[in-house]
Parts: sequence; C-alpha cells; structure tokens
Amino acid sequence: MRPLDSVTSKQRVAYGLAFFVLFVALWSWATFGGHVSKTFLANPLTMVQEGYDLLAKQGFVFDIGMTIWRVVGGFALAAIIAVPLGVLMGAYKPIEAFLEPFVSFARYLPASAFIPLLILWAGIGELQKLLVIFIGSVFQVILMVAVTVGATRRDLVEAAYTLGASDRGIIRRVLLPSSAPEIAEILRLVLGWAWTYVIVAELIGSSSGIGHMITDSQALLNTGQIIFGIIVIGLIGLLSDFMFKAFNAWLFPWRLA
Repeated sequence: MRPLDSVTSKQRVAYGLAFFVLFVALWSWATFGGHVSKTFLANPLTMVQEGYDLLAKQGFVFDIGMTIWRVVGGFALAAIIAVPLGVLMGAYKPIEAFLEPFVSFARYLPASAFIPLLILWAGIGELQKLLVIFIGSVFQVILMVAVTVGATRRDLVEAAYTLGASDRGIIRRVLLPSSAPEIAEILRLVLGWAWTYVIVAELIGSSSGIGHMITDSQALLNTGQIIFGIIVIGLIGLLSDFMFKAFNAWLFPWRLA
C-alpha cells in the first residue's frame, strides 16, 4: 500500500467483506467462548434466531416500514425547505447575513432536546416524529448548501453576466448546475444523520418502529433482538446510501469524468 493509491472495485468489495468477516469472528469468539455473558451480548446464532422470530411472528416488517416512512418523510420535508433557502443564502449575501447567525445557532441544538416540546405541541403521533427528523436535518442542509453555492467560481458568474445573463439566469444557469452534484452529495450525507434522529424519536412515546422494538427488547434484556434491530438499521442505511450514490452518478455523470 502507498498513500492515495487507488484500488479496483473488486478489491474494494473484498476488503469491505473481509472486515465484516473479521467482526463476526471476533463477536463469535467473545460470545461462544464465554468471554462475555449472553445477558449482555447475544451470540450471532441467537441474534439470527431472534431476528427470524421478529420477522415471522411479531410483525417486525411493519415496524421497519414505519421507520423508513418516517425517515423519508421528515428528510424530504427538510430538503424541500432547506435546499432553496441554502441556494438563496449562497447566492445573495444580504440573505446570508440575515439568516446565517440563526442557522448556525440552530444547527448545534440537538434534535432530541426538542422531543418534550414536540410531544406537547404535536402529541405522540407521526407528526412529532417527522418534526424531530426535520429539525435534526434542515439546519445542517441549509448551511452546507449555502457554503457550496457561495463557493461557485466567480469567473463563471462574470462570464455569464458578460453574455447578458440576468440575476435569475445566473442562479438557474450557473449557480445551480455548478453546485448540483455537491448538493446531491450533501443530501446523501444528511440522510444518514436522519436515521439517528428517527431512532431517538421512536424511543419515546412510540408504539411502532425499530426504535420502539429496541426499547421493548431492552426491557426484556433480549440483546439478540436489540442487535438484530441495530443491524437492520445499518443494512437499510447502507442500501439507501448505495442507491443515492448510484442515482447521483447517473444524474451528474460529468462529476466522475
């Protein structure tokens, strides 16, 4: 290995799988070997058995569907509001000066701190959970998009003005095409954060979802189900990340050129 040397696609897959094999081997050694009590950590075989029981007998598929719906709904709502605001902040400095102090302040506020207020305002239904994801995502996206749009090459803007472009044309024909690949990458990254917020939202005042199942399993000391729920979250997140990457590569092929 040498610094910054690339690897082939096959090597990347092989290295990634090798890590998971090593992780499961260490997990098996710790649990089957009696080094860790099963009360605190279930072994891989027990985890698989508990996962099958959840899917086949306890309707866990419905919980998975509810969690996915909450992530997609809250994240989509955040993106619809955050991307236009971020573009306006990046394009117009007065708007940036007006909004950036509040956005910078709000993005440091943990979404979980709003749960008691959101329960008072919206109850314990779906709206409360969507709002937790929205609050956790929207300010991050606004600021990151604003920075990306504001970093557009100035010579491209000046060239467009020289060719007679209007202010609206600058945004539509220069700023957005230049920033679109990075904005898509920002959305991909923040989608991963949204998964952490939905589990927090489901841990409190929820009757469905993966987080709700994990809370119930914790009360019963069923670490097999807890680990299975965590793995399901990771697998869904990994799949959505790959899909987002593939979609971005298809939508913006010049970015990979």
